[in-house]
Amino acid sequence: MEIILATQNNGKIKEFNELAKGTEFNFIPVPSNSTFPEETGSTFFENASIKANFAFSLTGRTCLGDDSGLEVDALNGKPGVHSSRFSKKATDESNVDKLLNELKGIPHEDRSARFKCCLVLIQEGTANLICSEGSVEGKIAEEKRGDRGFGYDPIFLPKGSLLHMAEMDQEKKNLISHRANAFKSLLEKLSSGLTEK
Repeated sequence: MEIILATQNNGKIKEFNELAKGTEFNFIPVPSNSTFPEETGSTFFENASIKANFAFSLTGRTCLGDDSGLEVDALNGKPGVHSSRFSKKATDESNVDKLLNELKGIPHEDRSARFKCCLVLIQEGTANLICSEGSVEGKIAEEKRGDRGFGYDPIFLPKGSLLHMAEMDQEKKNLISHRANAFKSLLEKLSSGLTEK
């Protein structure tokens, strides 16, 4: 069963299809010429809903909106919902560099953080929203390591791990990531509530 993922980020499409292995679901992106609405929500749920509703208005098919980000305790939860546009350039590299700069001088024990993810699914033929959330705790490292993943993965050190998120292969990442945890929760809800139209 195809589900429209409200993104044009190929990394996310790949990650969701990895997570969906062994299920009936296959994720495809919205049309490449689509102009996404501004993410004006103050929570991950609000932004995920904006994306899901936008994709649904375009396609009328079952759509999934995802909003995720990084919350750093020493920065009072920033960058949070602004994670993807934390810096002026709003690239992965510039966002990471800005975060490292803002945490200069903060000792390792005070660099606690978490990745959070909220998923909102709109099923074709219904107006019901199905929502799930997931998170992974960790710390912000003082240097980048690894070339896998995207976003803040090079500086995120998951709790209990010696590897930065960007050093993990996809299979290992899918066991612990915030997106994986949110997706597992979604699957549990879908197994009792989603039927193919």
